[in-house]
Amino acid sequence: MKKQTPIIEIKGLFKSFGKDKDVLRGVNINVNKGENLVVLGKSGSGKSITIKCLVRLVEADKGEIKVFGTELTNLAEDELNQVRLRIGFLFQNGALYDSMSVRENLAFPLQRHRPEFTDTQINIAIEETLESVGLIEAIDKMPSELSGGMRKRVGLARTLILKPEILLYDEPTTGLDTITSREISELIISIQMKFKTTSIIITHDMACAKFTSNRIVILRDGVVYTEGTYQDLEQSEDQWVRSFFI
Repeated sequence: MKKQTPIIEIKGLFKSFGKDKDVLRGVNINVNKGENLVVLGKSGSGKSITIKCLVRLVEADKGEIKVFGTELTNLAEDELNQVRLRIGFLFQNGALYDSMSVRENLAFPLQRHRPEFTDTQINIAIEETLESVGLIEAIDKMPSELSGGMRKRVGLARTLILKPEILLYDEPTTGLDTITSREISELIISIQMKFKTTSIIITHDMACAKFTSNRIVILRDGVVYTEGTYQDLEQSEDQWVRSFFI
């Protein structure tokens, strides 16, 4: 059986901020097509910086970043943007425009990146995408009228509307109650199945990690300390690894 080529390949990734702040010290991560990879680690271990380096929102100091078989580190801005269009990034706070309605928030990326779309096509895409996250009734509401969980869903819908092949989730359940967190975790799985997405999920929420992950990597001191399934790591003989699962 032919070995699958990872859709995301990160090799020897280094990132420092100033002289004494080494955040990434040689991170190696591969993600296969269709996989949900959860990244765990204590605060400051470099989880969020890793995915920001992946899409070059933050420039790595050293290392290789290959996505869809293309090395990103030396791409010109226009070429990089073509790759970024295939990657959705769900920021921790949802990053909605407060002055725009839900409909306008979802229309914005389409108007910017799909200029060939008619108003009718834009409206159909908005309604279909809101249906997929269970929020069609909020289409004409303002972000200020939404709960935290609803804001996360709208942020996810705005990310999904361009039909990305890769999704990067930065703490998708932070600040949400247990029931809403579970709903967001279920939505992540639903999107993986419906849209065949490949995802990296940064989280501190072990219930989310257990529910959404096909595989988990744990960062420690700027490198990948260990990896495996939730069940494998939960039963690890390493006390530090097991401390995440208590």
